[in-house]
Amino acid sequence: MQLTLSQIVVPPGHQVLLKDIDWQTLENILEESNQIGSHSRISYSQGWLELMSPLAVHEDDKTIIGNLIEVLLEELDIEFRALGSTTLKSPKAKKAVAPDECFYIQHEAQIRGKSRIDLNIDPPPDLAIEIDITHRSHFDNYEKLGVPELWRYNGEDLKIFVLVDGCYQLSDKSRQFPDFDMQQMIPHYLEKSKVEGRNKAIKAFRQKIIC
Repeated sequence: MQLTLSQIVVPPGHQVLLKDIDWQTLENILEESNQIGSHSRISYSQGWLELMSPLAVHEDDKTIIGNLIEVLLEELDIEFRALGSTTLKSPKAKKAVAPDECFYIQHEAQIRGKSRIDLNIDPPPDLAIEIDITHRSHFDNYEKLGVPELWRYNGEDLKIFVLVDGCYQLSDKSRQFPDFDMQQMIPHYLEKSKVEGRNKAIKAFRQKIIC
């Protein structure tokens, strides 16, 4: 019997791991996910498929971090394309992953206006973000897909990983924003949003940038 997404129940904050999933079954699940508007995050590697249903705090954090990045790019007058949790996949590498947020920055012009991203011909996002409240970062997937920079936020600290010779290395600076201390700024204004509200935090962040 063909496996369908509707057969799989993932409670919020939990993961389900499935084995022996071939690429066509993965494609079918992704297509069904698009049709029904599923919010489950996926990660696929060599026949193993993980489905995760995020908690509300997870969604809050990823949205605010995405907002902060957008504000920074706007104030720097850098064109970008934010593709959220678009599934990044490569049948050749047998890898697929849905980040919490992802951004085309340096390569924005190359995918501008495209309705579908094909990593066989298109570059990967310049920046991907994982909210690891449930510890789900899959470094190997992002490495194999060639994502140059990955941010991992665990609810307290932001860690920045940059791709060097095909492997991630921990860095204290972002390649995308080398003139800003993102490890300090992102957690600070994220926490500020939880105390003072989203709008006040975003306005304060914008003011910090332009001063």
